[in-house]
Amino acid sequence: MAILIFSIMIVLLLLGFPMMIPLLVGAAVGFLTLFGGLDQMETMVQQMMAGIRPASLIAVPMFIFAADIMTRGQSAGRLIDLVMSFVGHLRGGLAISTAAACTMFGAVSGSTQATVVAIGGPLRPRMQKAGYNDSFILALIVNASDIAFLIPPSIGMIIYGVVSSTSISELFIAGVGPGLLILLLFSIYSWFYAVRHNVPTEPRASWRERLTALRKALWPMGFPLIIIGGIYGGVFSPTEAAAACVLYALILEVVVFRTLSLKGVYDTAKSTGLITAVVFILVAAGAAFSWVISFAQIPQEILAGIGIDQMGPTAVLFVISIAFFIGCMFVDPIVVILVLVPIFAPVVESVGLDPVLVGTIITLQVAIGSATPPFGCDIFTAIAVFKRPYIEVIRGTPPFIIILLGVSVALIFFPQIALFLRDLAFAK
Repeated sequence: MAILIFSIMIVLLLLGFPMMIPLLVGAAVGFLTLFGGLDQMETMVQQMMAGIRPASLIAVPMFIFAADIMTRGQSAGRLIDLVMSFVGHLRGGLAISTAAACTMFGAVSGSTQATVVAIGGPLRPRMQKAGYNDSFILALIVNASDIAFLIPPSIGMIIYGVVSSTSISELFIAGVGPGLLILLLFSIYSWFYAVRHNVPTEPRASWRERLTALRKALWPMGFPLIIIGGIYGGVFSPTEAAAACVLYALILEVVVFRTLSLKGVYDTAKSTGLITAVVFILVAAGAAFSWVISFAQIPQEILAGIGIDQMGPTAVLFVISIAFFIGCMFVDPIVVILVLVPIFAPVVESVGLDPVLVGTIITLQVAIGSATPPFGCDIFTAIAVFKRPYIEVIRGTPPFIIILLGVSVALIFFPQIALFLRDLAFAK
């Protein structure tokens, strides 16, 4: 049955169907094969509804909506100006500013694709004018945007938390350490690149200019305060923090900055609704598909075939990392989380791994796979946004992927990179 289901799904993908169709068809074929008729198809619908029922999923459209409002307004530009005023004059400062701006916007939006649009749009022309190679620029923007998967709020972590019943608040704080480490390593690589290619530096900003940029960025910097301060101060749950972010974004862009009209809010809400519909269809289809393969004992057969039952915690983490990395090279990250997390959940529990550590590693692998050829979703976002050919977008990615994979290995051997802040915030 497994061969039949996966063969049908691969054929549908090759024929160009969107990912939700192969998932739904695969789940339907599984139900028909298992139960031998249409009379049990209502169970499939029940599993789909169960997949989108958790209240925590409300945070996903909220964060998407807030990110969309900020992308259309001034928040992203003001964060960019703040970072540029402090590090733009350093060797490779413009590239470092781009990575830092992606990190800051990730701490506001939680979406890699929103970060590509919001930060890449204004900064790519400036980097081209400064003398950076376009393949380096595109690779930096795509890979630095993936830090948004780790820095809270992370949509990937919300989905993982719902699927695995892991605390989303703990996942959020655990992503900060790896995210900042990646930013540091990207900054070091950007410095070496600028030195090697003799990229000229930007003029140093005066302290007056820095204070002006800081003053203008104070309002957008309220987003991390709402999210992180609100959640860990006990004021909000992650879902409530998402709703507060939407309200704050509306006040900021409609009332304070006046960059968004009521029609603009309507258009933004409509865009968010379309994206949310796609996400929730994927979540529902993934839930049904996961139920089918779990009921058919397919995961147990696969994992038994590679001998994972005899592996220790470190080896299990390597297997999980490889599975998610490869999966996200071909399939949407949300789908990979929905399908693979239930497969590995029993193994994670049996070897005594911390689910927060596992979630952080999975989120990082999802981020890496999203920017890795052949079909990483952020690659195609960059192609659409910057209107550049596929080869040019992926040409500069290998050094960044190597850095990200190095951080993945470091997380496996030094889990306190992720768990140190979690243990401080949730000391028992």
